[in-house]
Amino acid sequence: MRIVTAALALALLATTAQAASNTAQFTNFIYSGSDPSDSVKTAPGQYRNPIVQGFYPDPSVTRVGNDFYLVNSTFAWFPGLPVHHSTDLVHWEQIGNALDRPGMLDFKRLGLSRAVFAPAITHHDGLFYILNTCVDCGGNFLITAKDPKGPWSDPVWLPEVGGIDASLFFDDDGRAWIVNNDNPPGPAEYQGHRAIWIQEYDPKAQKTIGPRKVLLDKGVDPSTKPIWPEGPHILKKDGWYYLVAAEGGTAEGHSQVVLRSKSATGPYAPYKDNPILTQRGLPKDRPLPITSAGHADIVDAPDGTWWATFLAVRPYGDDTYNTGRETFLLPVEWKDGWPVILPNGQTIPYTHAAPKLPALKAPPTSGPFRVAETFAGPELPKSWMTMRIPTSRWWSVKSGILSLEARAAKIGDNDQPSVWARRQQHMNATVQTTVLFTPKADGDKAGLVAVQNDDFYWFVGLVRDGGRTVVRVEKRAGKNDPVDGVVVAEKAVSLKSGQGLNLKITAKGGALDFAWGTAPGAWDTLVAGADGTSLSTKVAGGFVGTMLGVYAHGAEQ
Repeated sequence: MRIVTAALALALLATTAQAASNTAQFTNFIYSGSDPSDSVKTAPGQYRNPIVQGFYPDPSVTRVGNDFYLVNSTFAWFPGLPVHHSTDLVHWEQIGNALDRPGMLDFKRLGLSRAVFAPAITHHDGLFYILNTCVDCGGNFLITAKDPKGPWSDPVWLPEVGGIDASLFFDDDGRAWIVNNDNPPGPAEYQGHRAIWIQEYDPKAQKTIGPRKVLLDKGVDPSTKPIWPEGPHILKKDGWYYLVAAEGGTAEGHSQVVLRSKSATGPYAPYKDNPILTQRGLPKDRPLPITSAGHADIVDAPDGTWWATFLAVRPYGDDTYNTGRETFLLPVEWKDGWPVILPNGQTIPYTHAAPKLPALKAPPTSGPFRVAETFAGPELPKSWMTMRIPTSRWWSVKSGILSLEARAAKIGDNDQPSVWARRQQHMNATVQTTVLFTPKADGDKAGLVAVQNDDFYWFVGLVRDGGRTVVRVEKRAGKNDPVDGVVVAEKAVSLKSGQGLNLKITAKGGALDFAWGTAPGAWDTLVAGADGTSLSTKVAGGFVGTMLGVYAHGAEQ
């Protein structure tokens, strides 16, 4: 890969002199982060939770030989459904995105927490399968690939499979079954009353066959009116079929339960000591809490051990977190024929003895780290995403420069704006870049953004307003704020032709700092200690995490 220094990149910016007046050019993009939990040190032979930090929810894992593959939800961000590879369940490298072509799906103008929910990956007879739901954009579909890196097939829609969270199970005899969350068999008796269904699937014809059947109505203890049985998976061990599913919603009441049967189609009996994973009911004032654990998937390793990937969150306040739902790992202990991830009442550990498997050398996804993007091109890193699905190529990546066309589409309009971003993966995170942009008309802007959704975001960058150019901090903290955001602070700035402006956002839990400068390492703080809890899921709602990246908008384009 060609490495481009910041000085050379700025020189290239100057020589190009903004080939188009509506183009913003970015270079020197650096992300770094750390967490209070870094104080919990890992001993030799241990790994750190979460294993994949930041907005990586609903993890599904499968093993093929000595290799593990992981997929996560991305909702209305694109490219979607990241595919990670590992050999030890601890070190993960993103090798692709299962949804990487604009024509595969249409996210329309959906909210960022709609679209693709809870993918489930499996492998059978030389083919990888991902079952997924496009909420409000088509329903349940299946995609396949011979190589998990891709390309993945166009979606095969499954209209007979309703609801969400479908997964595919192949039995020893070759028969395949789809299990999913859907409406209960009769009228819903309360909010959150759902059921888990099963139906046979014909992989050759790529369609469901035979009748549907309910495996679990309400939950493992219907007398308690359990809510949202979801994320179901079936696994088979020692002649038993195990139905593993989440219960309790995806917030602090989240949990994982298990049932078993001698037949794939049931009847299933629940484990007497359910749940097999939860953090509900623990003291709220415990140090460095991990909460909302559930949505687990269980996999066996080549050495005969069993492990579970699952989602959980790390709040910095009372259920406030900006990093989204993350991917964790714990061993599974089999007790009297039942899989247990964590005995009830125990806290999820930040460190644990690692699987005794060959490690994969991969970029860090856990613990403190720093990433400097070179923008060598021709594409962005696989972990970068944009809002919804682009219908045209409005960006370029070349020679250390990421160029964005400043288009009329903007954040706040549920549109497809000129935004490329990467996940905030730490409570304490810093992102900085250099932008070259000459706003021509009032409303033109380009800079850094921290985005939770269209109604909740922060921006720092160059803006044209009233015939003058300013460096400005703007925020939107709800639908009552203007779509273009509220001005928090600004300062007039005068840049020479070809001169870039340095920008920085620093997150410290629920606080945000915004800074700018024109000389390397010299920063002028424009806003300090801003209320960043507006980017928390508790305030902004939804299922995604904060994305940090670059943005350009052209008011008259």
